[in-house]
Amino acid sequence: MPLEDAMRTQRAIRRLKSDPIDDSLVLHLLELAMKAPTGSNAQNWEFIVVKDREVVAKLGRLNRTAINLAARIYKRSIERRGDEKALRLLKAVQWQADHFDEIPVVVVACVKGVIPPWPPGFTSSAYGSIYPAVQNLLLAARAAGLGAALITAPLWSNLLARRALGLPWNVTPCVVIPLGWPLGKYGPTTRRPVGELVSLDRYGNRAFL
Repeated sequence: MPLEDAMRTQRAIRRLKSDPIDDSLVLHLLELAMKAPTGSNAQNWEFIVVKDREVVAKLGRLNRTAINLAARIYKRSIERRGDEKALRLLKAVQWQADHFDEIPVVVVACVKGVIPPWPPGFTSSAYGSIYPAVQNLLLAARAAGLGAALITAPLWSNLLARRALGLPWNVTPCVVIPLGWPLGKYGPTTRRPVGELVSLDRYGNRAFL
């Protein structure tokens, strides 16, 4: 698939089949992920490929705890507003939470080192070393016909996530990417026109509208 086609059709796919994925394909996707740039070419990342059903279930329980709480908070507000698009998204997120234990492969992207909350610039730089690789992984998955989504709900408790994955203190989990063959089809993506979101020289100068 041409890169531009993958970028134009990439979307979060949360409804996944339980069908297995070949290890060779997963490793190929991760090899492409690791082609991403990092500061000073440090490559200070670590990827955990989770296939063990007990470990997937632990991540699933963490995910459901976060999602069920968020759903209780936001569902009434969404229904009050009559926001059908947000309600569809919430249903997809809930479906993923309910079926998390069936996901064939879950990839956890980590950064080597402890990410302190201060100073802000250092924190941003630390996460900047992993997110380009994650986007590479998502695009590679799309090109291969796999469904994937970037989620962080299973990491609401850094301590419990570390225990589930057996991570040492100096490896920080950052992102969880469930992988699987899509249950449905890749639908069209909807995005606002670029001119509505791009300013020239200063914020709010919508010169490209």
